[in-house]
Amino acid sequence: MEKLSKLSLFNELFDNYYRQFVRFAIGYLKDSTMAEDYVSEAFIAYWENRNTLTADTNPPAYILAIVKNKCINHLQREQMRQRVEKQLSDHSLWALTTRINTLEACNPEMIFSNEVKEIIDRTLSDLPEKTRQIFLLSRNEDLSHKEIAERITLSTKAIEFHISKALAALRISLKDFMILLPFAFLLFK
Repeated sequence: MEKLSKLSLFNELFDNYYRQFVRFAIGYLKDSTMAEDYVSEAFIAYWENRNTLTADTNPPAYILAIVKNKCINHLQREQMRQRVEKQLSDHSLWALTTRINTLEACNPEMIFSNEVKEIIDRTLSDLPEKTRQIFLLSRNEDLSHKEIAERITLSTKAIEFHISKALAALRISLKDFMILLPFAFLLFK
């Protein structure tokens, strides 16, 4: 009998507040399906916890607090998602702008200038023989790190080290021509 009266009280509570709580949630979420889900979940949580609540618990306030917290959590997740999207978009825009600016600043005459060729040749000649050999195999013969490693009988990690060393030396030597670095590969063929 007591169980039946608790159920009828719950049904009355549901009938009196469900629509109001859904309207409340829609006001913040702008999504009626999600609002209905959150309100239903709040009523379920109240029903499941009814025996552990204190006697002075106000059921409508308890349920609305759950709805409020679900809405806050959802809106905070949405806010975070939008921040991340904006950061990705900003980064993507920056990368695109950088590529456009680099390409616009590209001066084909400068890429093929004798000064740049001399700097590259001098830098490569100053490298240790093995580093120069590995770098040129990579650039002139389009060999993969694995193919170079097999040809020279070194590990692929050693090949990566030598190529990185050569690229670092070129970056330093061509620091005044950094805008040309993406196009430097044209000079190795």
